[in-house]
Order: sequence, then structure tokens, then C-alpha cells
Amino acid sequence: MSVKIRLARTGAKKQPYYRIVVADSRAPRDGRFIEIIGSYDPKTELSKVELNKEKALNWLSNGAVPTNTVKKLFEIVNLQVKSNQ
Repeated sequence: MSVKIRLARTGAKKQPYYRIVVADSRAPRDGRFIEIIGSYDPKTELSKVELNKEKALNWLSNGAVPTNTVKKLFEIVNLQVKSNQ
């Protein structure tokens, strides 16, 4: 099972709000997930990112792979992600 850390969209039409979730890579974007580890609100003046760093580091150490967008959000909250590429 390949696990990814990615965004799941919630919120109303033209009012996006995202959850940072840990999910199986085969699951749909807004579908089944394993755990919510944070949130992202792009509509505020300064984009608001909330993240449980302990859970994120735990999942990264267990082999979860963040998407490119989530890597950028991790950089905003000063969470270091090792790139295996």
C-alpha cells in the first residue's frame, strides 16, 4: 500500500478549504483517508496553514510521500522534508 500526504478539498463553491490528509494513493481525492494531520485555507489574506508536526513527521518516517503542493506547505511551516529524488 502506497501512502501519500495530500490535500482533500472541502468548502463551498468558490470558497476552497483544504484538509491535509494521509491517504492510500489509490483512494479518490476527496474520498477515503487514514488521518487528518492539518488544514490549509488559501482564501485568507495570508494563507493559513495549520499542521500537527508530530503526526506529519511520524507519517514521513513511516514512508508516506507528500505531494508537491504539500511539500510547499511543509516549507511554509518550517518542516524539513528529505527528497529521495
